[in-house]
This record gives sequence, C-alpha cells and structure tokens, in this order.
Amino acid sequence: MEQLVILSKLEQEYLLHAIEAALPVRDARQFFLWTQGQLQALLPHQVMVCLQFGAQDELLHVECLHSTVLDAGLRDRLSHRDDGLALRLARHCRPALRLPAMLDAGPGADPRKAGPGLAPFQGELRELGLENLLVHGSERLPGGATFFALFGLPHRPRARHGYFLELLLPYLHMSLQRVNRQQAQARAGALARPVSAREAEILHWVREGKSNEEIGLILGISGLTVKNHLQRLYRLLEVSNRAQAIARGMALQLFDGPPLALARAA
Repeated sequence: MEQLVILSKLEQEYLLHAIEAALPVRDARQFFLWTQGQLQALLPHQVMVCLQFGAQDELLHVECLHSTVLDAGLRDRLSHRDDGLALRLARHCRPALRLPAMLDAGPGADPRKAGPGLAPFQGELRELGLENLLVHGSERLPGGATFFALFGLPHRPRARHGYFLELLLPYLHMSLQRVNRQQAQARAGALARPVSAREAEILHWVREGKSNEEIGLILGISGLTVKNHLQRLYRLLEVSNRAQAIARGMALQLFDGPPLALARAA
C-alpha cells in the first residue's frame, strides 16, 4: 500500500498470532479454523472466497469459507466456477496487478473512492447485502496463483485493512496450496486404478493443445487408439471432456513428472 500504515501494539500481536497459527496448516479443517479464528481477529469478514489457478492460469479450485449459515443462492453468486463474483473480480484485478483493492458499497459510499475500476461492482455488492469487500492475490507463479476475496467486513475498508491482507497474503497462498495438494493426493488415492504411463503422456499432449491425430503421429499410434485411451481416461477421472480432464489432471498433479520418460516405461 502506498499510504504509510503504523500498526498498534494490539494489531502487531494479532498479526504475529495469525502468522504463527498459519505455519502448521496442512489440511482443509486446519485452514478453516485458521481463517475463522486468527485471521478473523485481524480482518473480520462474513465470507471469504479462495481461488487457486494453475500454471496456465486456468481455474483449479474454488473454496467458499464462512462461519455462519450462508444462503445457497448467495454462495453460488459469490463462488460459482464460471461467473461467480469472486472469479470476475480476479479476472478484473489480476491482469493489471491492481491489488490489494477494496470497495465500499454501504450507505453513503462514494464510488470515486472505490478501488481501481471496482465501481461497476458496487451495485452488485449492495444487492447481495455484503456492502464492502477487500481482495488480494498473488502474481502468476510457476506453481500457480491464488486470489482471495473477503466480503462483508463490519467496517468500511481502509488502507490499513489492505496492508494487513498484504502482509498475510504469503501465508494464505502457501496454506491454500498445501491444502489443495493434500486433497489432490487423497483424491488420487481414491481412483479406481492408477493412471497409466501412456494415459499420462496422452493427457500431457492434450494439455499442449494437440488433436488426437497429432498425438497419434507423435506417439506412433493411430488417432483412434488415442481416442480410446482418452475415453478410458475420462471414465477413470470421472470427467466428460478434454478441458475437464486437464483440470482434473492438474489437481491430481499428473503433469509433475516427465511424460516422455513415463511413456517409454509403459
């Protein structure tokens, strides 16, 4: 933040406690307890939507965290994977790195004081009854990026709130990455069978945008054989198309190994 922010002694204590509590977070339960405990003490809010993006900036995971009962319709409006408010905010803010950003939509709010370009979201935020928000996210990183949207702060967001979130962003980012990695490993263990080396290689070339015929030429097999492999892979991953298979493969970390070496071992 450009504005100088000096933390009070109490705020420094809250910040230290939040950082210390983030270090052991490894699973979804611990992440939830941390966000609803130490994080809330420093940045109270009604709902937080967490987004995780892959190395190619594709959306991998959405998590909506709240400690009270949340209407299903409101939850969907905030965290829908295709057009939820959190995703649209991320698409708006991340390209130009206009972060952290905040928006006040409460009574008497001045649109001119909204974060860069956030004024168009003011009416929607007011309609949802959340009045204000605070957002921040990481830049594009080799291992993927994250974005966090805090809705319904009890007070109008100020520069110091953005500063708090900026200080905690590395811990939010790493905690969410660890949680989703742990969940992916658990899901991988639940597959009916392991993904074969050949299937992993084909999925690699699908991710590179190759057609079945192009993959067949690369691997020295027919396009029909590639299609058959893909159909079996779809059933295994419980998906129905190439885009879903890529997203599921990234969630399961199927692209972490060298595919060509895997194929030669098949």
